[in-house]
Amino acid sequence: MSNLIDSLNWRYATKKYNPEKKVSKADLDILKEALQLSVSSAGLQPYRVVVIADQTVKEKLAEATAMGNNKNVYKDASHLFIFVVEKNLGSEHVADYISNISKTRGVPEENLSDFKGMIEGSINSRDEEGNLNWAAKQAYIALSNLINAAAHLHIDSTPMEGFNAAETDKVLDLADKGLTAVVAVAVGYRHSSDDFQHYKKVRKPKNELFISI
Repeated sequence: MSNLIDSLNWRYATKKYNPEKKVSKADLDILKEALQLSVSSAGLQPYRVVVIADQTVKEKLAEATAMGNNKNVYKDASHLFIFVVEKNLGSEHVADYISNISKTRGVPEENLSDFKGMIEGSINSRDEEGNLNWAAKQAYIALSNLINAAAHLHIDSTPMEGFNAAETDKVLDLADKGLTAVVAVAVGYRHSSDDFQHYKKVRKPKNELFISI
């Protein structure tokens, strides 16, 4: 447990990356697996993750979509993880999920009809905007898993909301896939000149954060 806390104390939202140092394929595979194993409501995972290593694409995204210092983060980080959500979440996605459960667990699909109906009922109770907001919340849970897994491997990360989602969709041709970007995470290794790595972590005191009943 102390290793987890040590890793969380070690990490910070990195402001400057070493562009010469890249995340290895082995570590990248671990980060992807951590994302794959992330918890989500009903297990549906109504999002996908675009993993970008191509320098040309990173620079194009930086110029077209990033804001402020995030432009440098986009360019210099080893990889970008762009979390995107389904724009028209519906019965087709649920059917694919139920089929996956059936194949993975060896359960006939007809035995899952009640579960399928519950998920569809939940989706149908919300309008498109409501489902987009719900899917984005699920993506943020996965984002946290990525950041924590990266910290465990002593890989730096920077979560970013400060980007132009519409332009990101254009650069990555997401609209044609029925997807839209909601949040991004850069991963890589901190530059030795990034002063933020030396700052003490600032958080609410435990007596203010927790309400014990």
